[in-house]
Amino acid sequence: MKVTICRREHFNAAHRIYRPDWSDEQNYQVFGKCAHPNYHGHNYDLIVKVTGEVDTETGYVMDMKVLGELIRQHVTEVYDHSNLNLDVEDFRQTIPTAENIAVAIYNRLRPHLPAGLELRITLYETERNYVEYAG
Repeated sequence: MKVTICRREHFNAAHRIYRPDWSDEQNYQVFGKCAHPNYHGHNYDLIVKVTGEVDTETGYVMDMKVLGELIRQHVTEVYDHSNLNLDVEDFRQTIPTAENIAVAIYNRLRPHLPAGLELRITLYETERNYVEYAG
């Protein structure tokens, strides 16, 4: 019996969507206001889904407190109230789009989960815009 558990978290972060090898004009043409040189921010909502077999001894797929602590330690403590371009190593060479942020969060959490569990990341950049990544 496979069950999916979900944990919702929140963080605020600034970023700039641009390619340093492009001119300001080209960046603005492709990325619009998101390429503004003074950055902009979002109130991100994160949903982490873990799917697996229910343990017959505990009744858990995974302890939610443990999952919450992993998210806090490896994601929100790093990303919250940061400038993703300047403060977070994950984006030194990668454009911090919602897609790339979701992949980076997955990569931060995956090593800390047992191999038999499936992981899916849903990241809301705005109320209407979100991405999902499952490895």
